[in-house]
Amino acid sequence: MIRTIAVNKKNELVKDLTIRDVLNGDFHWYWVDFNIPTDEEIEFLREPFHFHPLAIEDCIHNLQRPKLDYYEEYTFFVTQALNQKMITREEIDFFLSKNYIITFHHQFSPEIDDVWNKFTLSTSTEKWDPSHVLYLVLDKMVDNYFPLVYQIEDRLNEIDENSKRRTMEELLEDLFDTRHHLLSLRHTITPMRDLIYRVLNSQRMSSIQGKWEYYSDIHDHLLKLSEMIEANRELTTDIRDSYISLNSHQTNHVMKVLTVITTIFMPLTFIAGLYGMNFHYMPELTWKYGYFATLGVMVLVAIGMSIWFMKKGWFK
Repeated sequence: MIRTIAVNKKNELVKDLTIRDVLNGDFHWYWVDFNIPTDEEIEFLREPFHFHPLAIEDCIHNLQRPKLDYYEEYTFFVTQALNQKMITREEIDFFLSKNYIITFHHQFSPEIDDVWNKFTLSTSTEKWDPSHVLYLVLDKMVDNYFPLVYQIEDRLNEIDENSKRRTMEELLEDLFDTRHHLLSLRHTITPMRDLIYRVLNSQRMSSIQGKWEYYSDIHDHLLKLSEMIEANRELTTDIRDSYISLNSHQTNHVMKVLTVITTIFMPLTFIAGLYGMNFHYMPELTWKYGYFATLGVMVLVAIGMSIWFMKKGWFK
């Protein structure tokens, strides 16, 4: 679906125009949104817009890395939004010029839809222009990153506290899933941060002159998000190392107990094996009290070794 809106020379909104009407009309500027376009609608990027083939290719091939490309009459942006439910990346592309902004996305974009509705309901168009639309969409995209990061922080606190008394295997599985989500967020937020940094330091972005502070605010938010993600990744590493250390400690404790028990039974096994050889000439075998004496010696050896191990601190 393609939807259009334009601002004429009288600063009035004109809606529901065709592509031909938009290009042939006398407008101050216009916005064309390619919302989940069909193959036939994608062809409008080639004719009549005549965008560069490389930019069109980036639009068609989904989930490109966020980037900024300069062309003679416009600037092309590849950005990534995050699906709040699926925690997946969704690409949104922009063609920005002083006279127009073209948005292109293969999935429904709540950010673009919110800005579109806000624009169509606005009573004044004086502050609106293509760079302002770009700022509003990017700002909403970045703001929607925060709930996902906060959600991950809550999960990490739950894993750290283990209030539900889950097993260590369940906790580690949840922890590695959380690290995977953090990695996915970092793959989105870091390139977006670099993209906004390029915008702020570009000498060719004349279309956003006078709005540097707005884009700088977006960059500050992305810096904060990057720091939060790195801090959470370090926290997941600390939690993982703590659980692994705890597991190793428990394993060592079990092995120590088993070692003590095995050590105590070693001389008892030797005595039992010695008198279990059944040689004919063994005087102890014919002694009336030999059986009870052997058991007594074995008990004394076991008690003596246990007391000695306790003094050595092996049972702590």
